[in-house]
Amino acid sequence: MNRSLPPELPADAPPLPDAHARTPAELFAQLASSDVGLSATEAYRRRIRWGENRLPANPPTPAWRRWVRQFHNLFIYVLLTSALISSLIQHWVDAGVIMAVVLINATIGFIQEGKAEAALRSILRLSKNQCLVMRDGQSFTLDSQLLVPGDVVALQAGDRVPADMRLFYNKSLRCDEAMLTGESQPTEKSVDAVSLDTPLAERSTMAYMGTMVTFGTARGLVTHTGNRTQIGQISELVQHVALPETPLQRQLAQLARQLTLVILLVTAATAVFGFLVRDYSLAAMFQGAIGIAVAAIPEGLPAIVTITLAMGVERMARKHALVRRLPAVEVLGAVDVICSDKTGTLTANAMTARLLVTSTARFTISGEGYAPIGDIQHHHGRSPNEDEQQQLNTACGIALSCNDANVTEDDGDWNIHGDPTEAALHVLALKQGLNAADHARHRPRLDTLPFETEKRYMASLHQMANGTREIAIKGAPDQLLHLCRYQWGPRGIEPLNKHYWEAEVNFLTNQGMRVLALANKAAADNASQLHHDQVTAGGLVMVALVGISDPPRAEAVAAIAQCQQAGIRVLMITGDNPTTAAVIGRELGLAADRVVTGAELDQVAAQDLPALAEKVSIFARTSPANKLQLVQALQAHRHALAMTGDGVNDAPALRQADIGIAMGQKGTDAARDAAAFVLTDDNFATIVGAVAEGRRIHDNIVKSIVFILPTSLAEASVILLAILFGWLLPITPAQILWVNMITAVTLTLALAFEPPEANLMQRPPRPRHQGLLTPRLLYRVMLVGGIGAATIFLLFRWHLQRTGDIELARCVAVNALVCFEAFYLLTARSLHDAIWHRRYWAGSGPALLSIALVAVMQLAFTYWPLSQEVFSLAPLAPAHWLILVAATSPILLLVELEKAWLRHAHRRWSLHQPGVPGHVHF
Repeated sequence: MNRSLPPELPADAPPLPDAHARTPAELFAQLASSDVGLSATEAYRRRIRWGENRLPANPPTPAWRRWVRQFHNLFIYVLLTSALISSLIQHWVDAGVIMAVVLINATIGFIQEGKAEAALRSILRLSKNQCLVMRDGQSFTLDSQLLVPGDVVALQAGDRVPADMRLFYNKSLRCDEAMLTGESQPTEKSVDAVSLDTPLAERSTMAYMGTMVTFGTARGLVTHTGNRTQIGQISELVQHVALPETPLQRQLAQLARQLTLVILLVTAATAVFGFLVRDYSLAAMFQGAIGIAVAAIPEGLPAIVTITLAMGVERMARKHALVRRLPAVEVLGAVDVICSDKTGTLTANAMTARLLVTSTARFTISGEGYAPIGDIQHHHGRSPNEDEQQQLNTACGIALSCNDANVTEDDGDWNIHGDPTEAALHVLALKQGLNAADHARHRPRLDTLPFETEKRYMASLHQMANGTREIAIKGAPDQLLHLCRYQWGPRGIEPLNKHYWEAEVNFLTNQGMRVLALANKAAADNASQLHHDQVTAGGLVMVALVGISDPPRAEAVAAIAQCQQAGIRVLMITGDNPTTAAVIGRELGLAADRVVTGAELDQVAAQDLPALAEKVSIFARTSPANKLQLVQALQAHRHALAMTGDGVNDAPALRQADIGIAMGQKGTDAARDAAAFVLTDDNFATIVGAVAEGRRIHDNIVKSIVFILPTSLAEASVILLAILFGWLLPITPAQILWVNMITAVTLTLALAFEPPEANLMQRPPRPRHQGLLTPRLLYRVMLVGGIGAATIFLLFRWHLQRTGDIELARCVAVNALVCFEAFYLLTARSLHDAIWHRRYWAGSGPALLSIALVAVMQLAFTYWPLSQEVFSLAPLAPAHWLILVAATSPILLLVELEKAWLRHAHRRWSLHQPGVPGHVHF
């Protein structure tokens, strides 16, 4: 290879998308470089031409713009308009209360959305580190941001790869690429070119920016920097994915549009009717129309929704689910598909020895991760006998001796030091009862042959306690089987049964495991150094095979079963290999009869992708673009979709999904910042609790709407009826706002505390396109609102005719409205359950307390002299209260009869619909 300094790189140098398939010599020529690196002058020219090795970050959104954005909502426009109208008629108290509601709502949203663009900034942090670079034929420690294509970089264990590079020298390099590819095992690297169409996870000639070197050393030629790296391409995907609007945001916007249209039509029609038919003056009609608008607008609804969501955030935080965007809290209640990454999400992202095979039996190893908790049992479930224990001790002794990794405990967390696969063998020995310190003291290591890709084994020489010396070997099964002539049997050393071991290797491989062979041999008593010919000279004894994999989380299996029971489909989308994905999928309870790879997805036409996503549950060897395509395909079929993940490769899909869920402990910053939820315990099972909480929140918001709207309808209707008949207003706008204010902070707020409905996780998810008000609920709103309007109007007219006292009649009307709402609250606590069931009254404390509070405030409102003067009221006699209770309490019975009729109708319908749960769906 040319050792002279390279010439200047042509300005039109290609981007080298095929670097993994080219030879080092071709790339050195293409990049005008050599194995002694660039000159400092040429590196500077290239950095000026192509920019620094960092990812471009968009400037953060200014705080004032985020604040203004909180008001960009039609419902907020309606509230602002109502405040303006109230000001025009000089109802300053009304306007002030409405503006306070708007400002509180905006403030909460502003605080919750403070990190809207953190995903790109966190990805940028991955590229900030130091690296060892060749410049002018010498080695320098350099900031990785100063790297350019053509630089030569040295890598060693513990380094984070600073740029995408083509390896040209390799000494047993392994890289942990789980964050980028989803591959659960460290990837072994080589310098031999691979085919052009090799998937990203199998490009063994490349080391990618942001991945971690776990073992070995290497030197590579930088081929891509900045946003041209694989991480850079992912950052561009994240940048071009807009945050989706949540179903609740869409539904509230739709409700606001519908209310606005209805209010405008009704107020306009009323004003025209009053002016043309009743001969009211324009000024009087203007005031009347304003009164209807103020009555019809549910001023407290945005605040109630925000408070309900905020309470859900607090409850989820106690259950290890942190919410980053407030509207996302409710989205989980609508989720019908969860697309989950495998490594670190459904599995522990911790290599674990799961099966051990000796010459006589298989043994199952319990426990997962790096905590040395578990034991080794015969595959029949019994404990190993004495002979088997001796074989296990020999095998685990080799696993502990021929090993450079270890594990340590820190506040209950077990951390590894060294290669994850070697750490799994270390933990295996600890589970067998071996003590690492005692083992090292009684059989000290004299020399080592490190693992080499060409040799495919590691060997170590040890001084035994009895004075002999022994060589311990671990490595690829085919390599060791080729070298072994003997095996450890129940009676000691015996001839090797090669067919048996090959069959066991195939069995373990088909289980999606990485297989390592353990062997040993005696060494000369005076041996102090170890050479490869001592390993290959003969006498090598096969001791055991160990199957290692990243096991599924035990709680994830139960969580997936619960999701399926709740009508939620779970898909696994991983960058791992198809065999491993299928095995893990079967253990998790997913349909694993077909696994589709990323290469296959690339061949599927865009219009056929949604249908494929509906049929297949496991996708393997997927790229970040594949994950994003699958999410978009499922959304095209109107699915409400959650995506879980922990790696940089998951960030675009996490941002695109209706609800992105990142792992908080082992997840990357990029994944956490792209997601709406972060699981602080990295537990897939936590999602099930979050889904239940999301359904509860949605139910409680719907209950609040179904409670508020009939009140607004009744208030607007009594004013409308008064104008139509040319009568006095039963309730003034100021009195209406008083009722809305006190009931919003008492009666309506109580619904935010309601416990989950019965069978919450047995009913299917609500349809994505379903609005907040279904026809059944809209019917209830109209029914209750109509009854309330009639009751209030009749009580007002009756008292006015009997006494002629307008202040007394209006006081009766206002208190009738509040009593009506209190009785309605008792039945509104459930959308379909009957009030006489014992479970109905569980958790009724907030509702009963709110009724008591509103009763106290209403008594003060009625009898306090200042209140009587401000609101133009007359005190009520005890007989008036008896009339009010008698007139308003029937609403409770009427709504319960309507619920019973709906339950009966649904039961009759479900008898003809196999598999449909026997409860009412709203």
